Amino acid sequence: MTVRSYRTSVPPAGEQSVWRILTARGSLARRLDWPLLLSALVLTTLGILLVYSATRNRTDLNNGEPEFFLMRQLLNVSIGLGLAALIVWYGYVRLRAAVPLLYLLCVVLSLLVLTPLGSTVNGSRSWLQLGAGFAFQPSELAKIGVILAMALLLAAPGDNERRHGPDHRTVLQALLVASVPAALVMLTPDVGQTMVLAVIALGVLLASGTGRSWIIGLVTLAVVGALSVWQLGLLDEYQINRFAAFANPALDPSGVGYNTNQARIAIGSGGLTGQGLFHGSQTLGQFVPEQHTDFIFTVAGEELGFLGAGLIIVLLGVVLWRGCRIARDAPDPYGTIVAVGVVAWTAFQTFQNMGMALGIMPVTGLPLPFLSYGGSSMFAIWIGVGLLLAIRIRTLTRM
Repeated sequence: MTVRSYRTSVPPAGEQSVWRILTARGSLARRLDWPLLLSALVLTTLGILLVYSATRNRTDLNNGEPEFFLMRQLLNVSIGLGLAALIVWYGYVRLRAAVPLLYLLCVVLSLLVLTPLGSTVNGSRSWLQLGAGFAFQPSELAKIGVILAMALLLAAPGDNERRHGPDHRTVLQALLVASVPAALVMLTPDVGQTMVLAVIALGVLLASGTGRSWIIGLVTLAVVGALSVWQLGLLDEYQINRFAAFANPALDPSGVGYNTNQARIAIGSGGLTGQGLFHGSQTLGQFVPEQHTDFIFTVAGEELGFLGAGLIIVLLGVVLWRGCRIARDAPDPYGTIVAVGVVAWTAFQTFQNMGMALGIMPVTGLPLPFLSYGGSSMFAIWIGVGLLLAIRIRTLTRM
C-alpha cells in the first residue's frame, strides 16, 4: 500500500482539546464513520441473537439457565462498546504515549498463561481464569499491542513526513516486536492466533512501505517455517488431525472430520431463506460442536439461510471497505499503518472462520469477528473499531 503525502498543518497544542472538538454541537455525529459503526453494531446484534439460539437449549453448558450466555454476551458487548468509546474520546494520537506500556502488558499476560495461572481449553493453554466463571485470552489483546507497537516504530518521525519506507534496522525492530508475542502464543500452542499475528505483521509492513525484498523474504521464511514445524512433529496430535481432516474431508467423519462435516450439513440445510431464527434442526439437535464460538456461522447459515449469511458477509465487507478508506485518507503514517493492521486482522480472521465452517480452511479455533461468543474477542474487535473511528475523526478534523 502506498502511503500518500500528508498535510503539514500543525494541530493545536495538546491535540487541541480533543474532547472540546468532539463535544461541539453536531461535531461528533458529523465525523463518525456511520457505515462502519452501523455495520459493526448490526453484526454484533446478530451475533447476540445467534449465540442465544446456539446456547439456550444447551443445558450441559448453561447450567439450566437458557439466558446464561445471552446475558454474558450482552455484558461483553457493553464492555466492548465502552472501550471503543474510550478510544474515540482519548484519540489514537494521544494513545501513542501508552503504547510501550500496553505492549509490555501484552507480553506479561502472554507469559502468565504459560504458568500455573493459565488454563487449557480445547487443547490450547491460552486462557487466564479471572474467577466467577470468567476467563481472559491474552492473545486477543496481543493483536492490538502488536499493531500499535509496530506502527509506533514504522511511522515517520513527526507524523507528517513522506517516506519511501523504513530502513532495515527499523524493520528488524518491528519484526522483533511482533515475534515476541507470536512466539509466546505459539508455545501455548495456538496456531490460529499465531497466524493472525503473522498476517497483522505482514499487513503493517506493507502499509509502511517496507521493501519488496523484505516481504518476499518473510513470506518464504513463513512457508519454510510452517513446513519445518510439520516435518519435525512440533504440532500436537489434535492439530495434526485437524489439518489431516482438512486435506481429506472423508477421513474419519465421526472423529477428526466430525466438526467440519456437521458444520457443512448445518449450513446446507438452511437453503435460501433458512429454517427460521431459533428453529434450526442441527442447532436444536446440538450436532455442531463449539457452535456458539468457533462455528457461529453455521447457526446463521442454517437459521437465516443463504440470504442471512450473505447479509453477514456484506456487512463484514462494509467494515473492511471503510477500514481501507480510513487507512487511505489517514492524516499521518501512524494512522494509516494502524488502520491497515486492523483491516488485515479482521479480513484474515473472517476468511479463516467462515472457511473452516465451509470446509475450505482447516479448523483453527478462531472466532468470527463481532458474532462469536467471547469477551476477549469482543473487547479486541471493538477496540479495533474504536481505533478506526478515532482515525476517521482526526482526518475530518484536520481537513
